[in-house]
Order: sequence, then C-alpha cells, then structure tokens
Amino acid sequence: MKTLVDHLAQYAAYHRDRRNIVTHFVGIPMIVLAVTVLLSRPGVAVSGLWLSPALAVALVTTLFYLRLDFRFGVVMGALLGLCLWFSAGLAMGGTALWLSAGLGLFVVGWIIQFVGHFYEGRKPAFVDDVMGLMIGPLFVVAEAAFLLGLRQEVEHEVVKRAGPTCIRERKTA
Repeated sequence: MKTLVDHLAQYAAYHRDRRNIVTHFVGIPMIVLAVTVLLSRPGVAVSGLWLSPALAVALVTTLFYLRLDFRFGVVMGALLGLCLWFSAGLAMGGTALWLSAGLGLFVVGWIIQFVGHFYEGRKPAFVDDVMGLMIGPLFVVAEAAFLLGLRQEVEHEVVKRAGPTCIRERKTA
C-alpha cells in the first residue's frame, strides 16, 4: 500500500516546473468543482442535505485521503464539502445553469492543466497512472501547505524523491 509520500512524490515527478504547479492551483480546483457539479444530479433533499452521486464520491474520496494522512484528509474533506454545498445549489437550479457551469468549469480547467503541461514538457501523471486523478487535488493542497511552511517533513521527502522545482526552458526541435 502506497504512503502519502509515495503518492505525492510520484505525482510531483510530473510537476517540477513552477508554472505547471501554478496552473494546477487554478485548473484542478475547477475540475474538482466541475465533477461535483455534474454528479450532483440526480439528487434529493433530505433534512436539508442534498443526497446525490457527488456526495457518495466525496465520502469515498475523503476516506481515501484520511487513510493516507489525517491532517490532509480533514482539509480535503472540508474542501469537498464546500464543493458539494456549492454544487447542490446549482443542481437544484435550472438544467441550463447546472450543465453549463459543470461543463464550462470542466473544459476550462482541463485547458489550464494542459497549458501547464506544455510548460512542463511532460504528459500529465494520470496518463501513466490513473491514480493521478485522485492525487492531483491532494497535491495542490500539499503544495499550498508547503508554501505556508507547513508539513516540511513531507515536503523534504517529496523533493528528495522527485527533485526540486524550477522553471524549465522549452526545447524546440
């Protein structure tokens, strides 16, 4: 079973260009929000809680993150909870708003991701390991923690395995 550092280091190996990491701070939250929006239908309100496929996916995903690391898991669960809250509001509205918001966020989020990987000069991590789709959001939260000076022991191990970040020159053929 892979550890938190195993997952983050494997993902980080595909993300060493700082411009790529910056695009992930925008693109990945957009994609996560888009998925929760799109999975919020069908749904039903029960005692003020919107029950939908998005809730089931968020619960399973949060349990995965909690298993990897309690502190990061709590943060991820809270962020997914905010996404669910926002998405439920859209899902209860009109179909055009729900669908256009979900698809728009999804498409624009992926465009931003691919721009980042253009800078990186490397394909996205999920191409080689589908778990990259689960680790991407955690990577963004971990990178934010590292920028705030938190979890330095995790950052040190990730950098030791994946190498330092930099700004790479694009190679032209």
